[in-house]
Amino acid sequence: MPDWVAPAATDAGYWLLVVSLVAAAVAAWATNFVTLPGNWLVVAIAIGGAVFAYDGEPFLSWAAVGVLFALAVVGEGVEFLASAAGAAKHGASRRGVTLSIVGAMAGSLLGAGVGVPVPVVGPLLGAVLGGAVGAFAGAYLGEWWKRDRQHRDRMSIAAAAFGGRMVGTVGKLLVGSVMLVVFTVALFL
Repeated sequence: MPDWVAPAATDAGYWLLVVSLVAAAVAAWATNFVTLPGNWLVVAIAIGGAVFAYDGEPFLSWAAVGVLFALAVVGEGVEFLASAAGAAKHGASRRGVTLSIVGAMAGSLLGAGVGVPVPVVGPLLGAVLGGAVGAFAGAYLGEWWKRDRQHRDRMSIAAAAFGGRMVGTVGKLLVGSVMLVVFTVALFL
């Protein structure tokens, strides 16, 4: 074996672990579709890759973990600002915003279940759309509960919650995609 090739580079066990780390990160990222903290799970996997070593060398550097952490914070900020700001900008009450979040969680899980008959893409799209519909329903219910809003105002707030949830989820997924690229590239550096 040439001197420039690291021993781990030709070791099947090493590559099995690298592929397993990438697969785990992709699976963690996919949980974003059902409003679980997928980007944070990617960070947790990266921490594991920085702590555990193969032949004395960690899989990831702490600098890479720091970049992934910063990206996860950005993803959460994008999701929160888009989701909450949409409804709040239209005058949503705290109850409306809270029920919008609860509705988004419930809707994304239900949507993922409804989408199961369509392999792979169905549950993912169902979860995103279900989350947005759940946010709409939760915001509407929260504003109806207050009883001091007209139907037109409730619809405006609920529509803003729907749009904000869609934008927030897509934004968080995009940031998570960047995290997956950084994670995978860092494995090879």
